[in-house]
Amino acid sequence: MRLEPGQVAVVTGAAGGIGLAMARRFAAEGLKVVLADVEEGALRKAADDLAADGARVLAERVDVGDRDAVVSLADAVYRTFGAVHVLCNNAGVGSGAEGRMWEHEPNDWKWAFSVNVWGVFHGIQAFVPRMIAAGGPGHVVNTSSGDGGIAPLPTASAYAVTKAAVVTMTESLYAHLKAEGAPIGASVLFPGPHMLRTGLWESHRNRPERYAKQRPRRTPYRSLDQYEAAMKRAGHEVDFTPVEEVAGHVVDGIRADRFWMLPASGHSDRQIRARAQSMLDRANPAYLESFILD
Repeated sequence: MRLEPGQVAVVTGAAGGIGLAMARRFAAEGLKVVLADVEEGALRKAADDLAADGARVLAERVDVGDRDAVVSLADAVYRTFGAVHVLCNNAGVGSGAEGRMWEHEPNDWKWAFSVNVWGVFHGIQAFVPRMIAAGGPGHVVNTSSGDGGIAPLPTASAYAVTKAAVVTMTESLYAHLKAEGAPIGASVLFPGPHMLRTGLWESHRNRPERYAKQRPRRTPYRSLDQYEAAMKRAGHEVDFTPVEEVAGHVVDGIRADRFWMLPASGHSDRQIRARAQSMLDRANPAYLESFILD
């Protein structure tokens, strides 16, 4: 689709990181932007900053795991702007699960699925029927990850499982939109190709009480800065992709109607080939061996 001034873009998880970068880029393209996030203070600051730069902004505090809250968001958007042209289901959390999968707390998985999977589904159900009914062009972008979307990092298995689900959900959405004959595209976003400076590492700050951990963590949560420092001490430099680069990739992908918003990466390509070859050969997943720890 063509991105044109006056169109409306909705972004969840928009108070920081990738979501805020996408909102800023859409605003720079002349679109009205809707910011949805669970973290109210950061959300208000992001909205104020965008408005100060001249953008038309609507900011709504939303827990995407709550279906009614997402439907209310859609109602507010259509009341305010009357249309939605771009929907970015971007909100995501890291669950903080520790140890082997059979040791995980169920609430770690419930919270991860609530945001990373149900949040995407709620966004689709709340917005896509109205986008179709409008009859005009549109695009839906669902944020996945190389961790799970391509091949899992077993040490973050709960997160990886949710991001694998997002890929399949978006493939199904693409097929359903085509079958409907709707002029609406669908894409799955793999932010990268390197690590990103986002709030994902501190997701626990917004963990709702209904999914509270039921026993203390064995190790403290580690921030991204702490991870980077530990890697440097071990002699490894960590490469980062600017979130603005990811936002540019999204805009380019929408214009090109590109389903796989997957930046060029030799590492990703090797993982894709190894996983596909393992399936074709009916072989054990040797591509995971470098992640399997004693």
